[in-house]
Amino acid sequence: MNNSLKIIAMIPARYEASRFPGKLLKDLNGKTVITRTYEAAKSTGLFDEVYVVTDSDEIFAEINKNGGKAIKSKKEHECGSDRIAEAVQDMDVDIVVNVQGDEPFIDKESLEKLLLVFREDDASSIDLASLKSALSESEEITNPNNVKVITNKNDFAMYFSRFPIPYPRNTNAAVTYFKHIGIYAFRKQALVDFYNLPMLSLESAEKIEAIRFLEYGKNIKMVETQMQTIGIDTPEDLEKAKQVLNN
Repeated sequence: MNNSLKIIAMIPARYEASRFPGKLLKDLNGKTVITRTYEAAKSTGLFDEVYVVTDSDEIFAEINKNGGKAIKSKKEHECGSDRIAEAVQDMDVDIVVNVQGDEPFIDKESLEKLLLVFREDDASSIDLASLKSALSESEEITNPNNVKVITNKNDFAMYFSRFPIPYPRNTNAAVTYFKHIGIYAFRKQALVDFYNLPMLSLESAEKIEAIRFLEYGKNIKMVETQMQTIGIDTPEDLEKAKQVLNN
């Protein structure tokens, strides 16, 4: 990557998860989920440093035990971006990539494309970048767990919603629906600003943290990917992940 930019990865890791408590410390074919995610991020070779940021003594100990770098959050946080922002405030870095702790299968190619935007002609106008992938099935488009994103002609995000956007008033319009994949590459300043700005009504209504950036006028560059994420949100997801590793 561009050697003039210091790029780090941060993996926010909560022990409590409403649907699957303690999932990050579950065994995934001989290693915990969080250890596999950490090692996958390291192995991409894209980052100057990789850290796990956690509120949990157990996760902190697990990462240290396996030779990784962990940072203990000082306080409670609403979302992963807040947890990361607290950790990077005093670090000398340019770009911070957030990697989901429950997604141990990291797609290096997608991360490379994400980081590439900070070397393109419009880089100076980008506060952060994130990923999107096309949706084709109507149940995927209408599923509120899939956050949809619409962009302008230059691929900057205009809005994110759990509702299908745009609304198909004209059913003949050639529209592709896109799912937002919650991996971000932030300029450090955008992340610190996010941490210090209060949540506004649109973010509160949709429960989508990316909206806070838009509400405060930040520019989010969206990068299309074919990446299929395997997030571990349930015990069934963990079994699927074990099968993927076995294959």
